[in-house]
Amino acid sequence: MSDAYRPLYARFGAVLQRNEPLARYTVARLGGPADVLLTVSEIADLVDAITLAHQHGIPWRVLGGGANVLAADAGFRGLVIVNHAKLERYETDQVIAASGMHLSTLARHCMSRGLSGLEWAVSVPGTLGGAVINNAGAHGGDMSGSLRWIELLCLNDQPHMVVWSVSQMDYAYRHSALKGTHGRYVVLMATLKVTPGHDPAELNATADGFVAHRKQTQPPGASLGSIFKNPPGDHAGRLIEAAGLKGFAIGGVQISSVHANFFINNRQGTASDYRALIDHARETVLKRFGVTLELEIEYLGDW
Repeated sequence: MSDAYRPLYARFGAVLQRNEPLARYTVARLGGPADVLLTVSEIADLVDAITLAHQHGIPWRVLGGGANVLAADAGFRGLVIVNHAKLERYETDQVIAASGMHLSTLARHCMSRGLSGLEWAVSVPGTLGGAVINNAGAHGGDMSGSLRWIELLCLNDQPHMVVWSVSQMDYAYRHSALKGTHGRYVVLMATLKVTPGHDPAELNATADGFVAHRKQTQPPGASLGSIFKNPPGDHAGRLIEAAGLKGFAIGGVQISSVHANFFINNRQGTASDYRALIDHARETVLKRFGVTLELEIEYLGDW
């Protein structure tokens, strides 16, 4: 192990895991080992880990729920931090939460307090931090309509905290100013708008309807959710299906027969299979319809 890791071991000790398979931390159950992996449950630990890695030249990435990331079979040469920080604070018309909170859990906690505004998020996988970066959305709602403020760790120079308003996020469909800025900013906390005074039972009934709809229209199994963004005026799943690719497989990964924008790992697939299937679907749709599908997921590791 490189001497660069010594400060991390001095700070976190035996909590650091060496050569830990990333497949255990991604919903597609794919990915080789990270050189070092650290799971944090406090914002202070998240900040310390990133700061030490930044100062000592260690490549690093933060993982939330692993719902939007395809990790390479070769793994990641550096530090992967699994963010499970779960602080919550409820105020009259807003909730302040740590970026490692699962978005669906936070939505349920709001509903149990009669706070409306996050019902749309109850079936969205992943963490609050990932949702903020990707402008996650469902059922007519998204983060751009829910966010007020975010607290960020900024690494452009010496690590320091900054606060951004929603207007600084440049939100668009599954896009934000933070997307693709690995190594520059990390979401620590977010403040979301909610409306008090609602009946928790009614809120939960609405949310349960969203969950039921998702189960009816989206396939089960080890997938990364929607692989491609919907192009303007169309749907990626429709285009992939129209190209005759429903059910098509490469290795142990198959395009779902339920929804063609979902690719399922049958537990025998590899990340290379998954990426090859993504490339094949994109190339086929481009040849058939002249549409270039844009990825909604991100790649992690050494490809």
